[in-house]
Amino acid sequence: MSSLVVNDFLEKAQALPVIDVRSPGEFAHGHIPGAYNIPLFDNEERAKVGTKYKQVSKEAAILLGLDIVGPKMSGFVKSAKKLAPAGEALVHCWRGGMRSGSFAWLLGTTGFKVDTLQKGYKAYRQEVLHLFEQPFPFIVLGGKTGSGKTELLQELARAGEQVIDLEGLAHHKGSSFGAIGELPQPTTEQFENNLHAALHKLDLRRRIWVEDESITIGTVRLPAAIYNRIRQAPVIFIDVPKLIRIERLVQDYTGFDHHLLEQALERIKKRMGGLHFNLAMEALHARDYATVADLSLAYYDKAYLFGLDKRDTEKVYTLPLAEESLAEKVEKVIETADAFIQKKILPK
Repeated sequence: MSSLVVNDFLEKAQALPVIDVRSPGEFAHGHIPGAYNIPLFDNEERAKVGTKYKQVSKEAAILLGLDIVGPKMSGFVKSAKKLAPAGEALVHCWRGGMRSGSFAWLLGTTGFKVDTLQKGYKAYRQEVLHLFEQPFPFIVLGGKTGSGKTELLQELARAGEQVIDLEGLAHHKGSSFGAIGELPQPTTEQFENNLHAALHKLDLRRRIWVEDESITIGTVRLPAAIYNRIRQAPVIFIDVPKLIRIERLVQDYTGFDHHLLEQALERIKKRMGGLHFNLAMEALHARDYATVADLSLAYYDKAYLFGLDKRDTEKVYTLPLAEESLAEKVEKVIETADAFIQKKILPK
């Protein structure tokens, strides 16, 4: 058994299962992407051990922990063998101390080869936040709501460009309607961990495409360092006609529970204004989704352009797009980025 620093641990994790022995509550709040949770203590047991440590002594807490863990030991080994039938795994806890050390020892007695994470998940989190401070060569794909930015990002990735889909990682499309049809959102901490994993795979010498976002995507908050980089990065603003955007929004949001659509409109009621809100609700009840989209865009377009106006105008390039095929749109976007490179505004 050896204790690995974070980067060596993550490198090995590309091929080996990672077992997180923290409590289910700790794991749910944030974990290394792809890790499996085999908790030494459940949430209640962890609280009891912690209370014993604070109110009595470390020795008393250890003895209580042994009483709790003893009956579970064979189950731990069986669970680990299911995850790692080859008998090799990585293990970590919060600080890289007693929990991971004890679990690794137990697996070792049954013939497992186990490495632990030096200083535990806490060290991993420090590495996550450290990476966000790097000078990422972002290019921002901007555009009003319904412009098809996510689809373009996906096609850019297929064309060989480096892409980070922030909304995909957040399980949210960014607007009041953004949670509809999506999986439950991760915690902000888990979002950061997933973002770190995505960025860690990229070549920081090449440009990285991201979508223009506010500092929050639904309930998830972007790391301040990443958000600031995005705000300072050059923008290719795709200008798509409103009618095309309305058609896209109707396609994206029809077929869902009307109650969800009503809730989304309620959340932007004050910003839409009473008249527009009432008209949108009437249109929704009449199944006139195009009118709902049209009225909603009156607010969203104004809000987006307000944020765009705060950027350095020399770093914003407007690219009109309309009826081109997806492949043609991607070609134009890449050509625009390459043209900006010649002006030394964008990264290669």
